[in-house]
Amino acid sequence: MAAKKRKSKSRSKNSIKSSVSDSFKKIFLSSQGLPIMLTLSVLGVLFVLFRMKGIELNYKITNMNKDIEKVALESKELKAKKARLLSVKNLRTIAKKYELKQPKQNQVIVIP
Repeated sequence: MAAKKRKSKSRSKNSIKSSVSDSFKKIFLSSQGLPIMLTLSVLGVLFVLFRMKGIELNYKITNMNKDIEKVALESKELKAKKARLLSVKNLRTIAKKYELKQPKQNQVIVIP
């Protein structure tokens, strides 16, 4: 008796599986279901492509920001170097080296 119940349960499971697969085939391969499936597939592919492009652009933006930070740091270093070279102490040292003297009053020309 238990064997008959098992067989009837397995038969009912098989019949349910086949009826479900048949109904899926009817829906998805019909003239109404196929365009829906194709539309969903295209939308899925487009979503993935747009997401990948967004990530790629994010990497580029990150690299650009790093480059901007490097250039800003280099600019600060160059300004500091310019300030050191144009300091009064450094200019006096260079003037002594090349034997330069302070200009006289009549040698200074002021341009308005």
